[in-house]
Amino acid sequence: MLEPSVKTVGGNGTFEDIIAQASPEIQALARAARALLADVMPGVTEVPWARQKIAGYGVGPKKMSEHFCYIAPFKRHLNFGFMYGAHLPDPDGLLEGKGADLRHVKIRSETDLEQPALRQLVESASRYLPKLQ
Repeated sequence: MLEPSVKTVGGNGTFEDIIAQASPEIQALARAARALLADVMPGVTEVPWARQKIAGYGVGPKKMSEHFCYIAPFKRHLNFGFMYGAHLPDPDGLLEGKGADLRHVKIRSETDLEQPALRQLVESASRYLPKLQ
């Protein structure tokens, strides 16, 4: 598999550090989610926070003003999170959460990542950075 087109800046560690403790299945899902982000936005900025076990993605290093998405591995799933998910169109009802802004999709299989509705969420999120507007 080709290395996704991401630009890693800042943070504390690497993407591989973030997923190192996850099962091989969750690691594979995390890498596939990262590749999806890079496919939607080639050259996307990645900020890996290994201590927090999360990687943020956007147009720059600032979490809440320049990021639109994050990846966080858990024991049995991967959270594919959206910084402004509460404001995104979600006709298929994939997003979970009740916060003012943050929403996530639980990814449990490769099939979950292949949903056209998920890609549409990522595309919408990549264009939705209200603090830059």
